[in-house]
Amino acid sequence: MSSLRAKLAAARAVGSVARVSGRGGGTSLPGKVLLRLDPHALTRLTSRLPNGSAVISATNGKTTTAAMSATVLERAGHRLVHNRAGANMAGGIASTLLAAAHGSKGMRGDLGLFEVDELWVAQITEQVQPRALLLANLFRDQLDRYGELETIAERWSEVVARLSESSRLVLNADDPLIADLGRERANVTYFGVEDHSLAVAQMQHASDSKHCRRCGAPYVYDAIYLGHLGDYHCEVCGQQRPKPSVYAEQITLHGTSRATFMLTTPLGSRAVLLPLPGLYNVYNAVAAAALCFALGATLDQVVNGLQGATAAFGRAEEVTVGDASLKLLLMKNPAGANELLRTLALEAGELDVLAILNDQIADGRDVSWVWDADFELLVSHVRTIVCSGTRAAELAVRLKYAGVEPSRLLVIPDLSQALDRALEGARDGRVFALPTYTALLALREELASRGHVSRYWEAAA
Repeated sequence: MSSLRAKLAAARAVGSVARVSGRGGGTSLPGKVLLRLDPHALTRLTSRLPNGSAVISATNGKTTTAAMSATVLERAGHRLVHNRAGANMAGGIASTLLAAAHGSKGMRGDLGLFEVDELWVAQITEQVQPRALLLANLFRDQLDRYGELETIAERWSEVVARLSESSRLVLNADDPLIADLGRERANVTYFGVEDHSLAVAQMQHASDSKHCRRCGAPYVYDAIYLGHLGDYHCEVCGQQRPKPSVYAEQITLHGTSRATFMLTTPLGSRAVLLPLPGLYNVYNAVAAAALCFALGATLDQVVNGLQGATAAFGRAEEVTVGDASLKLLLMKNPAGANELLRTLALEAGELDVLAILNDQIADGRDVSWVWDADFELLVSHVRTIVCSGTRAAELAVRLKYAGVEPSRLLVIPDLSQALDRALEGARDGRVFALPTYTALLALREELASRGHVSRYWEAAA
């Protein structure tokens, strides 16, 4: 095929067949076909966007950060081309662009907003050449796939070195590995948290980046907020956390329902009522705010957008099942799990939990990370925990060693049966589901088959 238009048509036809077959392959398959037909399709399609593109990556929170950013930017008047379904590798992004392509040169949208998998940042940014690149955090996640954090940090440093000088770099000042990426570069916006009242007493087991990359000495933390995120300095060489220009202070966490904070920016300060829970979502909100400022949003647009944010797919998403409420809280690595557990511990009363541990490729085959997650935080708060998934038994063992009484644990590997048991046994009609990534997909598919939610590719269409 010689013309891009013909290649777009062929790729769309493949997506249509996939959707009709009920496989949901429309999220990535058409894009993979398009890239096979035209390896430069990302560059050719993003060049049609009048206001360019923004790229977001992180180990934790990129889907939610992208969703928050989308809400702000849409309220600012942009028509986004955004991979809402979370397909964040080249095929998924190509599918998103394919769906937005119109005519021979047009685009149904003026600004691209792309959530990108950590390992695909180099390839995507090289082809997309974004106006702004947000790198939010690096936590230990799927070591059998990603390797050590320093490996990803080195790849990202190469990305930053090749980034156009006109591109805005948006970085988390509280993550030492991320903050280092901008130290030799102009045109950087740093974001973070400035609230020592939320600092934890000591570094958690799940903490990762603890040493100065300039001299190798351990960082001294004046405040530890989340994993290795915090206010740090090196007593040997003087390296220290950059001062963020966009940050959250006066933070109050309200269980699994919401958080409030003061957003301070170069444009002024405003109180924000965020309808999503936990310190981790405050970080996501501040990251989204910093990115949107870099793209020209006003303070009013940012605050209104954050306060109108809704839960991204499986991230504090609430589903009504008959008379019960099921809250989906994705749990995929130690740092993320710890923040979920910390947030759950703020809930009043005893909790009924459905915990689902899978070990498929997208989860990471190595599930030993559950021993670094502080499930001890739940012990005094749970009434029952139903363990499910391909590694349900191992999860139950971890919970037993955390101190959960065996009488409160149920091991039901079959997801459908586990869901029924968790809902039936919920004393006050609330169930908190903690699934790993493929478990989340399976759980939502089960809920869709029962008519409680739409399938994820349908919801994102």
